[in-house]
Amino acid sequence: MMRLTVMDIQKILPHRYPFLLVDRVTKIDKGTFIEGYKNVSISEPVFQGHFPDHPIYPGVMIIEGMAQAGGILAFKSLNEEDAANEENKVVYFMSIDKAKFRAPVTPGDQLIYCITVLKHRGAVWQFAAKAFVDEKLVAEAELKAMIVDK
Repeated sequence: MMRLTVMDIQKILPHRYPFLLVDRVTKIDKGTFIEGYKNVSISEPVFQGHFPDHPIYPGVMIIEGMAQAGGILAFKSLNEEDAANEENKVVYFMSIDKAKFRAPVTPGDQLIYCITVLKHRGAVWQFAAKAFVDEKLVAEAELKAMIVDK
């Protein structure tokens, strides 16, 4: 069972504050599954505008966080040859399908991302992505991504 800190995550993803949306990875089963989380804080810049008197974490940010978790899974699942060349590769988001938002996410919530591989062929990965707060499903989508050379 592999755990990754935010420092480990920054070695994999190019994203940085305020757009790095995975704080920690708690489980990885290479080629199959990843679980990670993001702590949602009132200090996030997005809450200045969404919405100042009624803060709701935007659904697009939840989708992006799930996509970032999927990107980590794809990178951690690379074969040895590609993994040796990891710093010259990047994950491109290709599509979002069947996105549903089931409940609002607010400051103080911990978003748990659970990403499962649906298909993997060559550089293309398709994921079933779910986000939970307190074991309640708050968002889900099917995501497709591709690992490409920078």
